[in-house]
Amino acid sequence: MTTTIRPTEPLQQGADGAKSRTYDVCVNSRRVGRIKIATDALSGAGTGRIEELHIDRADRGRGRGTVAALAAEEVLRGWGCDRLHLTVPADADAALRMAAALGHVERSRNMVKQLAPTAAELPDGTVGRPMNADEFEGWRAAAVEGYAQSWIERGVPEAAARTKSEEEHRTLLPEGAATAGTHLLLLEDRGREVGTLWVARAPGPGAGAYVYDVHVAEEHRGRGHGRSLMLLAERAALADGMDTIGLHVFADNTPALRLYESLGYRTTRHHLGKALL
Repeated sequence: MTTTIRPTEPLQQGADGAKSRTYDVCVNSRRVGRIKIATDALSGAGTGRIEELHIDRADRGRGRGTVAALAAEEVLRGWGCDRLHLTVPADADAALRMAAALGHVERSRNMVKQLAPTAAELPDGTVGRPMNADEFEGWRAAAVEGYAQSWIERGVPEAAARTKSEEEHRTLLPEGAATAGTHLLLLEDRGREVGTLWVARAPGPGAGAYVYDVHVAEEHRGRGHGRSLMLLAERAALADGMDTIGLHVFADNTPALRLYESLGYRTTRHHLGKALL
């Protein structure tokens, strides 16, 4: 029997050139699932995404998903894509195995932690305090640049990365340091500024807290201040009545990954990618 993908709709194309299309996954003429592909709005027209891949339960374990993913790669090559991204839930073991077999590697992940009712104490001599207006302006400029550079280093076109960074900071901080539900904090160790933190309520009903940015000054790294900043984030979340806290971390940031795991964060989603040769 032959597994193929068959369009269920015309090619969708936006004013910015972004493309998307949904297909049925078929075995001969029998529909067994669906797959949706698109070009990645952030990474540019050269990057495609598998937005959705579903195989009906009765047809799982027979390689249908693998063949559908390979067929989608061919479509994306035809669209001019040379890279492919996808996101897989952490508990989707079969999908993660398939992605690995097809050559995908992890780019980044989302993590979340269930908070204890009482926050841990900060180390002696360490305190957190809100930024003042001047400190906020300096922090914002550095944060916008740093976030853009983190995407540029991972292959996102410079213009797209800078636009994304500016737009996200503007959207998430419409009132600057006074934005409701937002904590912009400085960490001090015996009176010296050693790091900064941005934590806020995540968008959406029932969402917990989210760590948008955490930074330890380079000259103060390796002294436990990253852990102190994360404890400070937990204290802010609990003070606002939230019992979960989440974050996003790049897979190549090994020290941060080890820190978050040691603090009890668990992975919820893996963001993967591969080159389309």
